[in-house]
Amino acid sequence: MTSSAPVVRVRDLRKSYGSVDAVSGISFDIHPGETFALLGPNGAGKSTTIEILEGYRDRTSGEVSVLGVDPRRAGLGWKARLGIVLQSATESGNVTVTVTEQLTHFAGFYPNPRPVGEVIEAVGLQSKAKTRIGKLSGGQRRRVDVALGIVGRPELLFLDEPTTGFDPEARHQFWDLVRRLKDEGTTILLTTHYLDEAAPGWATEPG
Repeated sequence: MTSSAPVVRVRDLRKSYGSVDAVSGISFDIHPGETFALLGPNGAGKSTTIEILEGYRDRTSGEVSVLGVDPRRAGLGWKARLGIVLQSATESGNVTVTVTEQLTHFAGFYPNPRPVGEVIEAVGLQSKAKTRIGKLSGGQRRRVDVALGIVGRPELLFLDEPTTGFDPEARHQFWDLVRRLKDEGTTILLTTHYLDEAAPGWATEPG
């Protein structure tokens, strides 16, 4: 474990909806370059936790710091340092444009994006680079979601159930990509209910 300041610091995080506790006092640190998993079945509070860290959902109580900032007070500069892959496959923006056009558009939002061709290759969509988003299968759109999450060279990458809709080969390719990102120094926080996808020693359970 590195002695540097954690990229993510969570202390006694709680989120309640009336009398229902979605997250009940979770605490953890994630240090630079680590890959960290939140484990648990559907409804365990994994997505709620990650959405709080991303700044999309407010917490009921507890302390949270992400890249040295409380997400409740973070600005656009902070958001540009994050990569986010949501839980469900999305429409991935404008479905009338091609994969290359969509990634090129999103890359323009970041100061030092990855080359679009490199990203397309990394997610295994070379043969679909000139295909319109609306013509892709659900699993292929999921790969576009992942591509959009990494194109900006994020310091911290959130992956919420990232392999949903992937076949076994695609899941294998995806984890190869995650290992490459880790080797490059990207800090990764993922949620999963697939226990075989979480290596022992870097997972915690919310709730």
